[in-house]
Amino acid sequence: MCARRRPDVDSRSTVTRRQVLIGGIAAATTGTLAACTSARPSNSPGSAASSSQTSAAQPATMTFTPPRGSTGVDPLGRVSVSVANGTLASVAMTNTEGKTVIGVLTPDRMSWKPTEPLGFGKTYSLTATSRDTTGRQTTDTTSFTTVEPRTQTMVSLTTTGGTPITAGGTYGIGIVVVAHFDEPISDRTAAQRRLSVRTTPPVPGQWMWVDDQNAHWRPERYYTPGTRVEIAASVYGVALGDGLYGQEDTATTFQIGPAHVAIADDNTKQVTVYDNGKLVRTMPTSMGMGGTETINGQTLSFWTQRGIYTVLDKSNPVIMDSSTYGLPINSRLGYRETIYYATRISNDGIYLHQLESSIWAQGNTNTSHGCLNLNPANAQWFYDFSQPGDIVEVRNTGGDPLTQAQNGDWSVPWTTWQQGSAL
Repeated sequence: MCARRRPDVDSRSTVTRRQVLIGGIAAATTGTLAACTSARPSNSPGSAASSSQTSAAQPATMTFTPPRGSTGVDPLGRVSVSVANGTLASVAMTNTEGKTVIGVLTPDRMSWKPTEPLGFGKTYSLTATSRDTTGRQTTDTTSFTTVEPRTQTMVSLTTTGGTPITAGGTYGIGIVVVAHFDEPISDRTAAQRRLSVRTTPPVPGQWMWVDDQNAHWRPERYYTPGTRVEIAASVYGVALGDGLYGQEDTATTFQIGPAHVAIADDNTKQVTVYDNGKLVRTMPTSMGMGGTETINGQTLSFWTQRGIYTVLDKSNPVIMDSSTYGLPINSRLGYRETIYYATRISNDGIYLHQLESSIWAQGNTNTSHGCLNLNPANAQWFYDFSQPGDIVEVRNTGGDPLTQAQNGDWSVPWTTWQQGSAL
């Protein structure tokens, strides 16, 4: 990903996590108040005392953070003006384009700070006017420049199938959330500190890094139906290693639907389906025929691998093409077919789907390349019943077990999962 300049967030109308409204004071510049004095003849008894008080008053002293002329400033770092021996009469901050940065004064008017995040690679000017105890005013101006990232990274919140999490959507009890970074992350610890999950009711869970760009989050056990889940990646402005910075925050919420669990047992060649613990359907199936074949140096497996899958998505119809995983269409076992009521459960193309030509084998013989074949009525029923994140467990098949990369997050023991955290 090439280096990108994030649009200056000062001009955005959306509210960021750092925008704070304090006591209704939101203007960056406050009006200057005129000192109140009374006219008095120079020879009046009080004139000498007044002159003495003026000469003895301590001047107001302003402190700017960051220091004047600073470069490479963190856009999320502290920016402020404070005053000693006086108050702040007005503060104005502008960016490179002259746009005002909104800020807030403390109630005692002794400190000011911006209430919106700053942009990358921008020069900001800060002009402040102080007033000492006698009403005498002093104005000073400073400037600084924020860091220019080598490059930036966006975060997408998706399912393990790569589909974006739908805000307000409903998912199954086994849904796994993926925080996908579009650039490799060298500082996983910094990145993970900015990833958060909040559930109602509380659910123990953990992030696991599967590679330099993907962190998966799941609970220790399946969710309880009705749980509300809030996911956030608050990465804007965060240094993630090797000159890489977060480009933008993202967040989403969803809820957990009914507990759907399907168990495909190769000993019986049946798929039993449960809805909130109640058996609602039993479906004869024909699973992977077993064995392997090596084509062009690649070994292909025809087992339905045992393990715990989740529903990823579904299509009606879907074109199934064996050449997409290395099996030529014109080879002995090759195919290209239009398949109906296909519910996908793995990243390498295992579906529960309709296949009328194998009805004779369903319930007694495994004939497929790895999918779970169903008759039309069962395939349509399961398609309509399923939601992303539903559990599908395959038992007692041969070959290698399901891997995490294939959509086997729930096949990873919890102690192993915890070891994948960067914190």
